[in-house]
Amino acid sequence: MHPNPPTPPDDTPRAAEQTMTAAPAGNAARQKHAPTLYGIIVTKLLKGLLFVALAVGAYTLSDNDLPAEYRHLLHGLRVNPERKFFADLAVQIGKLTEANVLWAAAGTLLYSLFSLVEGIGLLFRVPWACWMTIGESAFFIPIEVYELVHRTSRERVPWVVLGILVINVIIVWYLLQNRHRLFRHHQHPRDGTE
Repeated sequence: MHPNPPTPPDDTPRAAEQTMTAAPAGNAARQKHAPTLYGIIVTKLLKGLLFVALAVGAYTLSDNDLPAEYRHLLHGLRVNPERKFFADLAVQIGKLTEANVLWAAAGTLLYSLFSLVEGIGLLFRVPWACWMTIGESAFFIPIEVYELVHRTSRERVPWVVLGILVINVIIVWYLLQNRHRLFRHHQHPRDGTE
């Protein structure tokens, strides 16, 4: 009697199947642990949906009497329309034409689609979405720094601009540091048979 009986020939494909199914499970386990990436995805998707809503709102208001709508809004919010800020804003709203509002709505819709594509691409871990997000977030960093420097010198610290700057720096840093780990599964290994 042999201490190690020979294995039947059909066991070899099963072992290969087990190693093939174990590799994606390990890869999926690594991919699940990316809470910062999921935060970025949620941020991009929410930003995209917010800008879609703004574009639709601007489009629906394009043929309305905007100064009258603005006065109605201020009355509904119980805000004094005689204050300098609201009076200056009313003058600017009075200068808007229907064509300008439609162009603004179209630009806002285009930007919202850009954010939605980023979010969906990151959700599916597509490498180009990573680079697109890095590029878009990095593009705004110098603008935010400029705004922060010039606004801080004449008024108090603009916390909204500072918050957006911090978020964009974190997005760029995180995606640059983790792009190989987060987006590796889309790259095909070279096996040298070419």
